[in-house]
Amino acid sequence: MTANLMQHAWPEATISLIESSNIGIIGVGEGSTPALKQFFKKLKISESDWMPECNATYKVGISFPNWSTRPGFESYFHPFFSELDLKPGEPFFYNSKLQKDGVSANAHPDQYFVTAEMARRRCAPISEKYPQIDIDYGYHFDSGLLGEFLKTRAIANGLIHIIDDITSVVVDNEQIQSVIGKKHGTLIADLYVDCTGFSSLLLQKALGVPFKHYKENLFNDSAVAIATDIDIEQGIPAETRSSALSAGWAWRIPLVNRYGNGYVYSSDYISSEQAESELREHLQAFDEEKYPARHLKMKVGRVEQHWKSNCLGVGLSQGFIEPLEATALMLVQYTIEEFIQAQSSNNNEKYSEFNTKVNKMMEGIRDYIVCHYVTNSRDDSAYWRDCRNAKRSSNLDKLLSSWSNNESFEQALRELDNELVYLRPSWYVMLMGVGRFPEQLSHQAPTDKPVFDVKKAKGYCEQLVDDVFPSHNDYLKKLYQDKWA
Repeated sequence: MTANLMQHAWPEATISLIESSNIGIIGVGEGSTPALKQFFKKLKISESDWMPECNATYKVGISFPNWSTRPGFESYFHPFFSELDLKPGEPFFYNSKLQKDGVSANAHPDQYFVTAEMARRRCAPISEKYPQIDIDYGYHFDSGLLGEFLKTRAIANGLIHIIDDITSVVVDNEQIQSVIGKKHGTLIADLYVDCTGFSSLLLQKALGVPFKHYKENLFNDSAVAIATDIDIEQGIPAETRSSALSAGWAWRIPLVNRYGNGYVYSSDYISSEQAESELREHLQAFDEEKYPARHLKMKVGRVEQHWKSNCLGVGLSQGFIEPLEATALMLVQYTIEEFIQAQSSNNNEKYSEFNTKVNKMMEGIRDYIVCHYVTNSRDDSAYWRDCRNAKRSSNLDKLLSSWSNNESFEQALRELDNELVYLRPSWYVMLMGVGRFPEQLSHQAPTDKPVFDVKKAKGYCEQLVDDVFPSHNDYLKKLYQDKWA
């Protein structure tokens, strides 16, 4: 990703990628936010070019089963909000405010958003009938295959690809002078991009950039991944599923050839053996030979400086927030694009301004992820009870403390606008989705504020999806052509 974006920005630059043949990648199947759509658009890479090469499918949002125990709110769908949602979305906000005031207003978010209906019907987010309709959506894909696709493209555009293992980094006066390869010896550059994963060989180890842990906010530090079969004739889902389990949550990512599954959990509460056993039970995938497991450790947090001297950290080397909202590649993309923009500045403060921007992005994502945990209502394990008391930032504390008062919450959203990564619809969807409103509801609405009939919003979404969007399978078959399974 870094090489492709830098080639696009600086076509005259000489860019080299040093890749180890002995160190594998973390990739376990991946989902994205809509930001990835803009990445491919910028590079003029069509979906018909890359998606069949990466077993990719479309993603219109994320469902969250079992995060809440409140009757009727045990699951909700977080949609990618777009212009099509403006009409049914306003009644959702209106009814949400009534329900927060104690009125029974049927404000579950799943009834009000077009992409929620698309997910229910397993539709693709692209209209052949009305090509002028352009909505936000993400993707599911095999991250290993996508990496190979982007590498091949970058090499064709002049990337120098070096297979080697870096044995040491030469630093002088807080600048990297060179890296030493086992085969190629001394390798010198003007700029070094650290993509060495959690080891952060250049940024943290060589340059000594401090790491800020998020352990007191987010407890999860481990994962186990298992791929399972998918029956595409049943219709490929267009959503990621994030199901709460006893000590974390399980993802399900549908590709055209398999499901990518995994369990993100806290090793303070269960062992790796217990986590694997629970995931196999959840998936009904007990055959260890047919469904082998991969275990991973996660270092959750971020570096204090993502750009120091002549080194830029990208990806896991700069930090990691658990993939509950699939933000990993969005952070990579944001980091590179902000760095490219900073290069055109003669501002002496560009280092600190860049680092402040990226840190703010990571803190904003962290706050939204933490909100999932502190608002859970599960009582079946110490893990979930403890999560409710996880440390919150002052921004998150302000939002949650003002949530019960409609006017105060809207004011808090406005005041924190520059600090928040997730916008108004996402906060409403999550907090209403888990049923965060008074236990006792009146069925009598104020005469001046009648409840909006949810059937109208749901009917609008159903009719729109029925008229505009094809089935996910049908659209993928056309896109894949002879590469369809």
